[in-house]
Amino acid sequence: MSEMSATGRPEEWVIWHDLECGAYAADLPLFSELATEARGPVLDLGCGTGRVALHLAAAGHEVVGVDREAAFVEALNDRAVHAGLPARAEVGDVRALALGSGFALAVAPMQLLQILAGEDERRSCLASVARHLDPGGRAALALVEDFDVPDDGAPPLPDVREVGGWVYSSLPVSVRPAWEGIIITRLRQTVSPGGEMTEEQDEVHLSDLPAERLEAEAEAAGLTVAGRLQVGPTEDHVGSTVVVLEA
Repeated sequence: MSEMSATGRPEEWVIWHDLECGAYAADLPLFSELATEARGPVLDLGCGTGRVALHLAAAGHEVVGVDREAAFVEALNDRAVHAGLPARAEVGDVRALALGSGFALAVAPMQLLQILAGEDERRSCLASVARHLDPGGRAALALVEDFDVPDDGAPPLPDVREVGGWVYSSLPVSVRPAWEGIIITRLRQTVSPGGEMTEEQDEVHLSDLPAERLEAEAEAAGLTVAGRLQVGPTEDHVGSTVVVLEA
């Protein structure tokens, strides 16, 4: 359950994930501070290829990541081993975790809860998180609450990366209202070393999820609301609200 959808070959999933999500860093100081306060192992929900997990591990925190995409899990594990970092990942479903260990902190970055399909799936995820937190452990769940995208007239720039002679470009083309949320559409273009280009559209649906609703669902799952934190907007990303819960 990562921050983007997976299309194409598994090795391309990793490239697209790194390209579209890997450069975002505005939330890393907040998660680093929470991990330092937690003084224990961290669970990274929807870990992807390790954007958050590897950052926290580089600061000395023990991190376990969970993602449904095996290609992402393999990439994170390879990177952690290569760098000698205390991080590892497992293939798993955040709605039904069975990791057999407890955590001092669980983090769900980049709107993971809003990618889940509705309240039932969120409640399953929250109950799963509650089961895996140590007594007094905390969860930090990021949300986008403001779906109003400012129109300043400036067209967005694509994210571009070259890998082995192939050029990958991902361009945000629209954010449009959808059932109980929005759909974000990107145009993905791939240019081979020989100059042949292919393209496809990728869409991600984010549910409208105010912090108050998530907090009520969390309390129903046995968690206590411990506050809210803010991640400010950047030139390329909107800000987010991080709901903090406690076991």
